[in-house]
Formats: sequence, C-alpha cells, structure tokens
Amino acid sequence: MSPTLIPWISLVFAGLFEVAWALALKASHGFSRPLPSIVFVATLAVSMGLLAYAVKHLPLGTAYAIWVGIGTLGTVLLGIVWFHEPMNLWRVLSVLLILAGIVGLKLG
Repeated sequence: MSPTLIPWISLVFAGLFEVAWALALKASHGFSRPLPSIVFVATLAVSMGLLAYAVKHLPLGTAYAIWVGIGTLGTVLLGIVWFHEPMNLWRVLSVLLILAGIVGLKLG
C-alpha cells in the first residue's frame, strides 16, 4: 500500500467514526443511557485520532471538509433509515451537493 494512500484511508475511517459518534449521541438521549454514551466517547476519540493523523499529511481544509462531508452524508442517510427522519427533495439535493463537493475536493 502506498504511504500517500494511508492518510486518505485514515480520513475515510475518521468520517465513518464521525457517523458512529453522531448516531450514538442521538441514541444516548442526552447522555442518559450509559452504553450509547460510552460508544459516543469511544468513537469520538477514534474519529479525532484518525483525523489528527490525516491532517498531518493532507491539507487541513480539504481533510476537514471531507471528514465533515462523510459524517454529514452518513448521518443524514442513517438518520432517515434508522430514526425515520424526513426525506424530501431539498434534503436529497443538499446531500448530493455535499457529495459533489467532497468529490471535487478530492479531485482538486
């Protein structure tokens, strides 16, 4: 595996762990449920650690935007599926715009 690929892989996993901590935060009901609260803290720490590693090797603005984008996309999509949050045309278009921005940052 190319050494230049490792920060990108770390960034993707950091974004996936961001989705996990956001979902755990919702499931914790304001930290009133112990297990989701523990999952929140653990996944937050992993996400931040991976992001910190990635920004040592990648441009900060690009890495942060991609991390937030992955987190946003995953959280919106899983929020719709698991928490039955509303899905409408504006939300779908907005998510597609975020996805286009992530792709643009990676390609640029």
